[in-house]
Amino acid sequence: MNLRRILVPLLLALLTMVSAIACDNSTTAPGTIRVGSKDFVEQFILGEMYALVLEDQGFEVERKLNLGGTQVAHASLEAGEIDLYPEYTGTGLLTVLKLPSISDRQQVFQRISNQYQEKFNLVWLQPAPMNNTYTLLMRPADAQKYGIQTISDLAAKANQLRMIGTFEFQAREDGLPGLQKAYDNFKLKDYKAVDPGLRYQGLTNGQADVVAGFATDGEISAYNLVALKDDKNFFPPYQVAPVVRQAALEQNPGIKDALNRLSPKITDPVMQRLNNDVTSNQREPAAVAKEFLTQTGLLKKS
Repeated sequence: MNLRRILVPLLLALLTMVSAIACDNSTTAPGTIRVGSKDFVEQFILGEMYALVLEDQGFEVERKLNLGGTQVAHASLEAGEIDLYPEYTGTGLLTVLKLPSISDRQQVFQRISNQYQEKFNLVWLQPAPMNNTYTLLMRPADAQKYGIQTISDLAAKANQLRMIGTFEFQAREDGLPGLQKAYDNFKLKDYKAVDPGLRYQGLTNGQADVVAGFATDGEISAYNLVALKDDKNFFPPYQVAPVVRQAALEQNPGIKDALNRLSPKITDPVMQRLNNDVTSNQREPAAVAKEFLTQTGLLKKS
């Protein structure tokens, strides 16, 4: 009898506590959303944009930026270590899915959307208008010296030229290996692989004659570089979009509307300007992202 007198109140107290916790959970904010990014400036800015927009909508956000290259970011998403990150349509097509190149934006997006859902249970949200395609760039004086305007021109004189780019570009099928196949297996005098932030420094200080960059890099206008025409249309479109785990969307459906409101605002000129603010003006990606979002009305003004 004494034991029952002790246990019954304890059980009643335990049931009351469990009930209270259950009731409290029903009114709590959605779970923490882990936002990732790759390892270069544009990705830092985009990752901060995603995080800030979601926080503005009341979500708890954990930033896991600067993860590494495509394979690392994608593997982190598949493993559930992050819930979303910015990815490029062309990268999804060629590097992740290893499908043939397509030049039509809508076809590329439809193909990757379907395949990511089927293979990985991942969802592509609305892509931005910007097209951060790969581009090969030269200093105006060097382009004129060698008479180079197109990638075909470059291929014809490749054995005289040194190229600088990322380690990832050196290995990707939509990077140097695929480019060389598309343009008659040209052979460079040298390829210098560096961290993304050192590419343009290497070009401007004379370590290389050509740089493998992105169409939205701020350095293009800052250094008045010449973009070589991709005359064989090798590079597919590279629109950026959030790629999200299906499970995260089901738990937090508001992610979709919040980030889809952002995407249409990200155009080529906008992204070039924001990238340049970080690379040339030495501003922090988070500050640049917050200023842009506030100016465009996507964040409440503080």
